[in-house]
Amino acid sequence: METGNHTTVTEFIILGLTEDATLSSVFFVVFLGIYATTVLGNTSIIMLIQRSPQLHTPMYLFLSHLAFVDIGYSTSVTPVMIVSFLRETTTIPVAGCIIQLGSDVVFGTAECFLLAAMAYDRYVAICSPLLYSNHMSPRVCIILLLISYLGGCLNASSFTSCLLSLTFCGPNKINHFFCDLPPLIKLSCTHIYIAEISPAISAGSIIIITLFTIIVSYVYILHSILKMRSTEGRHKAFSTCTSHLTAVTLFYGTVTFVYVIPKSSHSPNHIKVVSVFYTVIIPMLNPLIYSLRNKEVKEAMSKLMVRTHSSF
Repeated sequence: METGNHTTVTEFIILGLTEDATLSSVFFVVFLGIYATTVLGNTSIIMLIQRSPQLHTPMYLFLSHLAFVDIGYSTSVTPVMIVSFLRETTTIPVAGCIIQLGSDVVFGTAECFLLAAMAYDRYVAICSPLLYSNHMSPRVCIILLLISYLGGCLNASSFTSCLLSLTFCGPNKINHFFCDLPPLIKLSCTHIYIAEISPAISAGSIIIITLFTIIVSYVYILHSILKMRSTEGRHKAFSTCTSHLTAVTLFYGTVTFVYVIPKSSHSPNHIKVVSVFYTVIIPMLNPLIYSLRNKEVKEAMSKLMVRTHSSF
């Protein structure tokens, strides 16, 4: 279909991570392994929490949803990237691009809110243990989960509506391994100021709000821990927070680099590398972080293995 002297773009070409055939073969094996580990690891966390009564607490309810979100987050991006290593040219329809961007933003935003909810949970558990059952009741947990997913949908609508408002009538090669908004805006042949500013405000606000919640929660947690007289009590309190702090640092550090720091300060190749980390690597690492550094998860895993072994 033609618009004036230009042809309206109906599909995009994903340039991917590399055009080198040898590197593509290596990356195919590596990222296929990473994706399989991500799905298997996060599914195992969900099943472990469901089958272990001692893990039926708000903290692990949020963790099971974080694992679900990580599967969705990785699935929205990684399969297309893996396929691109097998083809000389990887194309995706405009509608498919919109769906991929929307699902990526939904799961990524939900992860921000879930990490904030987990920080609040740790704050209540450590700073107000006697009120924990009231402040983290099933009703409160459901509300926090609904906010997480609703926030993801609202933020995704901001991104996709901006994408739908753009007109593409020139180059259709996306210099990325998935349909992210910044490289798509560069291909637009219409005015792009609103398309850039609206998602930036939406994503920036969510990052600021959730990160502020996490920081305030941990300021109070640190204050309470320092007031503890028992060394064992301090160690136990710290041990319940280290896994979460590790996940927060990895996720927010990379997301802030891509969506908050001005684009002129880093190149497209740097953005690709960092994007690989937060969309592909972190969803694989989260199950390892929460299982290897969490005593309760390791104990539940041992008990489940014993029960499974004895049933045969």
